[in-house]
Amino acid sequence: MRQLVSLPAMWCFLRSRVIRLSLLAAALAASATSAQAVPVPEIPHGSEVPEFVGAPATANPITGIPPIPQHPYLAPNGDSGVHNDGWMSDTYTRPGPLGHTPQTNSVLLGNLCISAAFDRAGRIVASCLGLDPSLYLIDPATMTVLGKHPLEGRSASDVLQPGAALDTGGGVYFYLDNEDRAVVGTNTGHIQVFAQTAAADGFVLERDYDLSGVLRPEEALNSALPDSNGRIWFVGETNGLVGTLDPDTGAVQATRLGEGAENEIANSFAVGADGDVYIATNRQLVRFDAGPEGEPQITWQATYANSGQHKPGQINDGTGTTPTILPNGYVAITDNADPMNVVVYRTAPDAAERQVCSVPVFEPGRSGTENSLIGAGRSIIVENNYGYVPRDALLGAPSAPGFARVDIDDDGNGCHLVWTNSVEGAPSVVSKLSLATGLIYTYTKGTQISGPWYWTALDYRTGETVWKQLAGTGPAFGNHYTGIVLGPDGAAYLGTTGGLLSLRDGS
Repeated sequence: MRQLVSLPAMWCFLRSRVIRLSLLAAALAASATSAQAVPVPEIPHGSEVPEFVGAPATANPITGIPPIPQHPYLAPNGDSGVHNDGWMSDTYTRPGPLGHTPQTNSVLLGNLCISAAFDRAGRIVASCLGLDPSLYLIDPATMTVLGKHPLEGRSASDVLQPGAALDTGGGVYFYLDNEDRAVVGTNTGHIQVFAQTAAADGFVLERDYDLSGVLRPEEALNSALPDSNGRIWFVGETNGLVGTLDPDTGAVQATRLGEGAENEIANSFAVGADGDVYIATNRQLVRFDAGPEGEPQITWQATYANSGQHKPGQINDGTGTTPTILPNGYVAITDNADPMNVVVYRTAPDAAERQVCSVPVFEPGRSGTENSLIGAGRSIIVENNYGYVPRDALLGAPSAPGFARVDIDDDGNGCHLVWTNSVEGAPSVVSKLSLATGLIYTYTKGTQISGPWYWTALDYRTGETVWKQLAGTGPAFGNHYTGIVLGPDGAAYLGTTGGLLSLRDGS
């Protein structure tokens, strides 16, 4: 079910002043918790915008992929956060939609839910920023808000601040731990742990770790994750800030890779099964391990190729990827060369040769990404975000198209390009792979003036487009770096500037 509004009305909505945004946020909160959720509004479109393209798929499971170890301090794989697990694989063992009589639904929130997870009952836990920055608990079947809790250090006026579109701190990332608690790094220098209320109608603050005594005034938290021993690691964008928190004692230790613009950490990080932690700056990939007192220690670091360009669609002039751990001792990122390369490294501390391969993807002058790679066994899927500019995307302008798959060679001494899809363009979404269906789930942009956005499924084996289902038209359906998540119910979910969308197969 969709609600249509005119384009001028939508722009009036987007340009409202802070006081009007706050009033609208209150109204949205009231409607979202009512018996029937208000859908995300779209602008009218004509017959030039098809509802469905392609044909429904038949599940073609991907076999022979080694399972990702279950992190002892995270929620089950697939449920713990925007990148699914500690390895940041963006891969599910469970199915997503096949495109059979697709059913779309949405809830208008006035917030952008960038990161989402699933609790033990299958409810959505999402961190949403915008008019009413909050941690949300949402019923996936009805798309209604069950409860929420404000995010400390965030307000409606944040959306009007310079650089707000590229701010990755203060709740952009969070994780769900092994006790179903949401752990969030705040803009005030705290790591907060939220448990659900007994009635599952909201959250209560269970623990609050104050890191302000260690952080400098200009340092804000980007992301936090536990290592395999339960120690919580955190990073900040400036000064190459890397720190550890002992959750039992509250002891905090931090190190800095260096001051200046060449030591930025704009994304999250990956945690391995042996206490290993992989963090990418805008110049290097660094493996950390905890020292004797729990302090962050560099095990190895590798400088990747860099054109020096801050490419359109990227947050800074470095890799746009959160590192992705792969089986058999590998970790992968993209570099910032021109054209961009998928780069794979050996994780072992004593590896004689650190780099396995560097494979160019997409066209020179039109290649870049700001999203984590998908990792499945020896296979790596990368998308092209070059040219994504939020304002232009809202007005209907597409970014450079492109998806590619790169596989590590069987002997582990190189990599090769398997396929490239040069047709579909995903401006900024975190795409996902289902091993159960053999489909890559992404979110693509049409070129029509109405600005249609499509749920899109690609074939993992060939890269070809299988089907596309219209999500909606207009600015409220732009996603701005949010991640698709596949729920335990087989549906797909995605945050947009207007709220939260869902897609499921019909009966």
